Amino acid sequence: MSNTIKLIKKEVIANDTMLFHWEKPEGVEFKAGQFGEFNLIEPSETDEKGNSRDFSFVFAPAENKLAIATRIRDSAYKKVLKDLPERAEVEFNGPYGDFSLHKTESTPAVFIIGGIGITPVRSMIAQATINNSAHDMTLLYSNKTPDDAPFLNDLEAFAEENDNFTFVPVMTRADSKWNGESGHIDADMLKKYISDVKMPIYYLSGPGGMVWDMREMLLETGVKDDNIITEEFPGY
Repeated sequence: MSNTIKLIKKEVIANDTMLFHWEKPEGVEFKAGQFGEFNLIEPSETDEKGNSRDFSFVFAPAENKLAIATRIRDSAYKKVLKDLPERAEVEFNGPYGDFSLHKTESTPAVFIIGGIGITPVRSMIAQATINNSAHDMTLLYSNKTPDDAPFLNDLEAFAEENDNFTFVPVMTRADSKWNGESGHIDADMLKKYISDVKMPIYYLSGPGGMVWDMREMLLETGVKDDNIITEEFPGY
């Protein structure tokens, strides 16, 4: 279903990362973890990658907002998106996708996420928290530094509100002031927070290289392939 929607506001939420709030089309309903297609209308510049991109929805359906977040890169699309004025219009199609939290609440969920791959996961965790879901959820969230990590405050707030949610921020290049987990996520770090690594459903989201590496790590640890769900975020 295609709709023309307007930009309500935009804001910087991390290094080279922006959040865009859009009008929510009447009658459009989505599930936590889904995404939409956003097409620029007569952009001032374009390139071979075209004028359309897919973005996951940041907020949970229960939060009743339509927003996307993205790293700002040098592509024509990202340049135009960054400079869009409030009330500017884009063509929206969606929702799409089946990257969503499993229904069986007795099976734990473990999210291993890199950077902007957090967007669909923030939506899922927010919805589970609002619903008082019994899902046992653990998030290992990797970024270079805290300044590069979108939604840190939101995720910390969910962890305080939801006793079933454990938040583990991981920084690969943090300075000495950082007192959380440092380095790259590996099997040892996983086992530190997950007592039985074969039991959960794993959700991997982020840059393609990281998603591939984490999937291989999980398989080597003994996790079944059927228990791994992936969503890659290309760097366009």
